[in-house]
Amino acid sequence: MNAYVARVIDYVKTKHANEPEFCQTVEEVFSSISPVIDAHPEYEKVDLLTRMVEPERMFTFRVVWCDDAGQWHTNIGYRCQFNGAIGPYKGGLRFQPNVTPSVIKFLGFEQTFKNSLTGLPMGGGKGGSDFDPTGKSDAEIMRFCQSFMTALYRYIGPDVDVPAGDMGVGGREIGYMYGQYRRLKGVWENGVLTGKGFTYGGSKTRPEATGYGAVYYLQEVLAHEGESIEGKTIAISGFGNVAWGICQKALHLGAKVVTLSGPDGYIYDPEGVSSSQEKVDFMLKMQASRRNKVQDYADKFGVQFFPGEKPWGVKADVIMPSAMQNDVRMESAEKIVANGIKYYIEVANMPTTNDALAYMMAQPNMIVAPSKAVNAGGVAVSGLEMSQNSERLVWSAEEVDEKLKGIMKTIHAMSVEAAEEYGLGYNLVAGANIAGFKKVATAMMEQGCF
Repeated sequence: MNAYVARVIDYVKTKHANEPEFCQTVEEVFSSISPVIDAHPEYEKVDLLTRMVEPERMFTFRVVWCDDAGQWHTNIGYRCQFNGAIGPYKGGLRFQPNVTPSVIKFLGFEQTFKNSLTGLPMGGGKGGSDFDPTGKSDAEIMRFCQSFMTALYRYIGPDVDVPAGDMGVGGREIGYMYGQYRRLKGVWENGVLTGKGFTYGGSKTRPEATGYGAVYYLQEVLAHEGESIEGKTIAISGFGNVAWGICQKALHLGAKVVTLSGPDGYIYDPEGVSSSQEKVDFMLKMQASRRNKVQDYADKFGVQFFPGEKPWGVKADVIMPSAMQNDVRMESAEKIVANGIKYYIEVANMPTTNDALAYMMAQPNMIVAPSKAVNAGGVAVSGLEMSQNSERLVWSAEEVDEKLKGIMKTIHAMSVEAAEEYGLGYNLVAGANIAGFKKVATAMMEQGCF
């Protein structure tokens, strides 16, 4: 490893020792870019990497809201405007009890390179709150979102920072926040949020975009290996919008998704969740119920349910972790390798611990693809939504889907080219990190030290 890279990684581990997720993702990204730093000694002269690991701006704010019983509550809101070198800050808002400064910071750092890979002019940002939307009424959700936006609205805008949805934040929450933003600003800036409803500037295909894009990326990997997606069995985690998008596209392309998971365990459907539109549509009903229980699928379709377990011991052609960070640890990685899995395609943000990722990448017959490349389809379509808003256009679902497919094809090609340029072979993890880093680094250097 380049000595300068090693020093910056040590700096992060020391200065941000209480932010484990952030330290983990910095180490994962920077451990791949040593060849680039070797070729560009000027980066060390201006201490580019240390500037790159510190957000340009990060702030917290209180969010006070009232429940239906008249009881008041206070939550913490966050926004991390990590890097604006290539465009306005862009990244989702996450509402979950486990949201912490470390989680927001790691997501913002990852988002910077993910957005770079799309080829669209978007910087990296992330935000959210430790608010738990599970079990809350629509009225409670609305009051929370309105309070959240009242604190945030001064610091965002179409040319400043464009939030979107993430875990716990869907079309309903975006709608409530946009309504409050419009009420406060008195202007129709529908480019200030993405993931909006179709009636007020949302893009077709946005809810399923991350899942669709992940499958398109998988197709590129399979094509590189001379294989087709048709007939492949896929084990995934989660059952939210990302998992739903994967299942929907798998249904169209003839692949078989055999697992879903939730906080309560996982289900195994040997016929395939993606074997019928009824099953795929039921995932939306599961989300709408707000029960957050994957067992509902097992009860509905009479398949096996494994309480308290993860699906990583299931034999399949492809593994696609699509739920949470650090969902796949070394114990799970050993099961995946023991099952002879060839394709490990990350979809969720940082779903694999660094040791587990390194272990799988070291397997000679295994191909590992990183989340920052695989799940870039969601933010890519958000970028397309921003373009439609600025030009007052409405593209059809087919037009957006075709553009998304092209973007994912390009991301795969960029990753392959970057890895090969530095003699790393078909290393998609290193290739994505290098390709994303180079564009941001060049933009920062061209704009001077600040």
